[in-house]
Parts: sequence; C-alpha cells; structure tokens
Amino acid sequence: MAQRVQAAERLLDLVIALSHTRRWMTKQQVRERVNGYTDATSDAAFERMFERDKDLLREMGVPLVVEHDQVHEDDVGYRIDTAGYTLPEVAFTPAEVGVLSLAAELWQDASLRSSARRGMTKLRAVGPAAEPAAHAGLALRVRGPEASFAPLLEAIDTRQVVTFTYRAASTGQLTRRRVEPWRLLSQDRGWYLVGRDVDRAAPRAFRLSRIQGRVRPTGSAEAFDVPVDVDVAALVGGARPVSGTARLAVLPGRAAALRARAGSEPDGDDVAGLPGPLADREIVVVPFYDLEDLAEEIAAYAEAVLVLEPADLRTAVLRRLRAAATLDGSGSDG
Repeated sequence: MAQRVQAAERLLDLVIALSHTRRWMTKQQVRERVNGYTDATSDAAFERMFERDKDLLREMGVPLVVEHDQVHEDDVGYRIDTAGYTLPEVAFTPAEVGVLSLAAELWQDASLRSSARRGMTKLRAVGPAAEPAAHAGLALRVRGPEASFAPLLEAIDTRQVVTFTYRAASTGQLTRRRVEPWRLLSQDRGWYLVGRDVDRAAPRAFRLSRIQGRVRPTGSAEAFDVPVDVDVAALVGGARPVSGTARLAVLPGRAAALRARAGSEPDGDDVAGLPGPLADREIVVVPFYDLEDLAEEIAAYAEAVLVLEPADLRTAVLRRLRAAATLDGSGSDG
C-alpha cells in the first residue's frame, strides 16, 4: 500500500508545479500531476483538499493567479506569478552568518535541528565564512512542538479521527480519547488541539504536553466536517493547566534546574524546627505554570526534592513515584 503524502510536502509540490507551468494548470492537471492529490478518494475529497491548499497559499502570501481561456471561458487554470513571488538576491556578512549559525543551533528537537543544519550547510557553501569568535560561549536551546504535533496536523488535513492516551490536568488520570481534530494553536506557553471528543460527544481542548505515547489515526479520511462557529477561547480556557508557586525542600547542591527558576533565594532558617530529614535541606520557591509538568520534573529527582506545598503538587509527585516503584517491583514489599 502506497504511503500517504504529508500535507506540507503536497503543498510544496503544488507551489513548484504552479511556478514552473508554461501556461497554467487546470484542476484536473493538478490532480493528475501533482504529488499527493491522487490520495483523494473521490472528486469531492479532491475539491476540499485543493480548496484548502489554495487558501493556505494565499494566507502565506503566495501570489496565486486564476486564468480563464479567452475562447472557452469555462476553462479555468491556476499558476503562481513568479515575478511577484521571486525574492531579490540575498547577501550576508560574516557576522550575519554567525548569527544565523547560532539560530540554527537553537532547536533541541531532532527533526527541526537537522533541517536547520542542512539550511546552514547550503548557506555556508555560497556565502562568507562566519566570524569564529563572534558568538563564543552562547548556547541557547529551545524545544520544538511535541511529537504528537505532526500526526495531529496530518489528521486535521485528512479529516481523520485520532486516538491517544491523555493525562487529565486536574487528577493526572490517564484515559483513552477518540477525537475529531479541528485545529492546532499555540497559547499559554504550549500547544493545544481543539476538536470533538467522540465518546463524550462534545468539543474539547487538549494540551499536547499531556498526550502520552503515540497519536494513531483511525477510520477513514474525510470522516467529519469542521464547524465554523467554534469558541476556541472558551475551550482552551477550560484546558488551561493549574499554576501557582511551589515551596520545595532541596538537598544542597541538587536540582540545579529548579534552583535556576527559583523566585526567591534559598533560606535554610525556613526549615528550622521541621522533622529531621529536612534539617539539612534548603527551601527553594519555584513558580510553575503547569502543576502536572512540575510534578513530573520533581519526581525525576526522587529523594533530593521534597514538596512542602501545595498539597496537590505533593500528591501528584507521590502518585508518579508510586507508579515507578510498582513498575520496577520495588513497591511489592509493603
């Protein structure tokens, strides 16, 4: 069975085809010649796919031109105005190449990092060398979207139901969800999926950082229509994580990442009079945006970090530690 062409690849192939056509391309020619459109299972599916792609090109500023035959006015074709699309020649100084090189090292995500490095290799091949010491010592890193982003984007394009395991923000409970994916959006320092929860028969928003494991498409393509009157703000508001400030008792010299985010300086006097195990610890106050995400981070430090407050955070950390103890068998002896 042939592998489906991803939406981004199909869109790029369409741009290439419409940029290099001698005259223009009709819809039928696009369907026959452009990689990806043969995946359409019907004429109606092709029409929806092509209309979405045209809208995307226009939103991105690509000058898509519609042409009509002067004799046969019913003959309609499409092309890209290359004169309005071609960029002027770009030149960089060695210092600018150095800045771009630094930007290419920004991503921790493997796929984004490799793409950035390939781009820089091509740029260095035709441009000036970067100044070697211009940005020495700088090492900024940013993660890309979650692994679930790409399969969800593909499912939105194909209108296909997806299933995934989701960790609830309020309880931390894992449940299996079946969702008609409608939109992906970035808000509140994270990515959200907005769609219809099939089993609950209601629209919902899901934070991608809480999706566990793989996202799997199920059923046939073009299985649903996306409503136009979705209150995205209200849905995302209901999925926002629990935020606040954590008060932690940390062993000296441990949990450097938590200390770096501390909202106040550690104060050993704050633990005076507390039980013996806390006597040699330091208080670290850390603001957090997602209680469950912080609980996962703290659990990785094991006994080096103890949660003093809030109680919900302590409960979430203990839940993870007990689950880990059960998995490795160490929790079987009372």
